[in-house]
Amino acid sequence: MEASSGGNPATAPRVRPSRTSAGGDVNPESTPQQSAQVPAADVADSPEPRTPRTGRIQVPGPSVVRARERGRIAEQNPVVLRTEMLTKTYGSLVAANEVSMDVHAGSFTGVVGPNGAGKTTTLSMITGLLRPTSGRVTVSGVDVWTDGPAAKRLIGTLPDRLRLFDRLTGAQLLYYSGVLHGVQESVLAQRSSELAEAFGLESALGRLVSDYSAGMQKKIALACSMIHAPEVLVLDEPFEAIDPVSASNVTEILEKYVGGGGSVVMSSHSLDLIQRVCDHVTIIVEGSVIAQGTVDAVRDGVSLEERFVALTGTNDTRKGLEWLHGSSDSA
Repeated sequence: MEASSGGNPATAPRVRPSRTSAGGDVNPESTPQQSAQVPAADVADSPEPRTPRTGRIQVPGPSVVRARERGRIAEQNPVVLRTEMLTKTYGSLVAANEVSMDVHAGSFTGVVGPNGAGKTTTLSMITGLLRPTSGRVTVSGVDVWTDGPAAKRLIGTLPDRLRLFDRLTGAQLLYYSGVLHGVQESVLAQRSSELAEAFGLESALGRLVSDYSAGMQKKIALACSMIHAPEVLVLDEPFEAIDPVSASNVTEILEKYVGGGGSVVMSSHSLDLIQRVCDHVTIIVEGSVIAQGTVDAVRDGVSLEERFVALTGTNDTRKGLEWLHGSSDSA
């Protein structure tokens, strides 16, 4: 994922000056042709990515190539998601300021920033849930705002604070999600079954979603976002409210999806997770992109958390609050 200026992929991050002084394969349409793995040695010797007959871009799975190499290979693939100067204002408040990025097929991109930085606003504009004040979003060349139905068939979405139709059972929710995205009814049952098994929800499909725990609701929502085999998944805090075991399971599912040629754009407050899982990262502060590129290029030899703190100018909390360490006011 890189800034769209110039059109040339680069591994070096784009960094704007800081404003402070601080220096089973789960793809529902998976076929044997899609899931074929490319040995690491072949990847290094082959300048051209392989294209399976399904039309998906094939990249090596995470078990063969580490995230950093996956990102390097993905940059040779076509751009599947592009934002151009995305801006959203509310009166004098600028929630997103000229956000431009390219996401390549087979990449796993993390979007990070402080609370209120504009991450959710940006992702909502990308998925067609929030109309931008200006700018453009395309998915595989389809404009999200001039041809919304076609674009949304290419995108799987997990919004922030998603409201589910919780008076439906899990099976009904999957069914209607598939129908609304144009999936043929003849394949819906199989896809629902495979997704339920992958997310560990087999025994819960007959229950009302309102009876699900918060983590189960997040997993059924993720399953719904994948049932139409989108080209891009845009996920806002997908690991929120999920226990560690389920988080590991979801990570594996998303990595396999990326390994089959899909692309993931994911926001998270866990910088450790982003560093471990993602191959690209974009840092947004006060609505603007201040750094983006491969994870290794952005972190520049230190941990992503250290780099994030340096770029965002996080205040030193060691100063002040001395009264917390003193004697009680009631003394």
